[in-house]
Amino acid sequence: MRLGEPASRVGVSVRALRYYEAQDLPASVRSPSGQRQYPDSAVDRVQLIQQLYSSGLSSRAIVELLPCVETGDVTPELLDRLSAERGRIDAQVSTLVKTRDRLDAIITTAATARSAGRPCPR
Repeated sequence: MRLGEPASRVGVSVRALRYYEAQDLPASVRSPSGQRQYPDSAVDRVQLIQQLYSSGLSSRAIVELLPCVETGDVTPELLDRLSAERGRIDAQVSTLVKTRDRLDAIITTAATARSAGRPCPR
């Protein structure tokens, strides 16, 4: 696949895919004319990279984690890193749930005030 195909399948920009490649994340080979060529497996890899980025992992952390995903090779240090990242994500989830719950309460209060013809309480 040429550069634009995995990018469009996953919904990332070509620029993002070039950045990922600069960070040694997806691998490509160059055609004789110098164009990047990606294997079919690049789509799954780019999707995983997107998920990891969206969870807050840095490109360096992703580079360190990918060998475990791809080959199953794992070290005690990598397990510690994975556990730490999961803990960080759990904390983010907890914060988001609390924020959602507060927003629900505000929505309920605002809807009740509106239906009663009153302004929102301060």
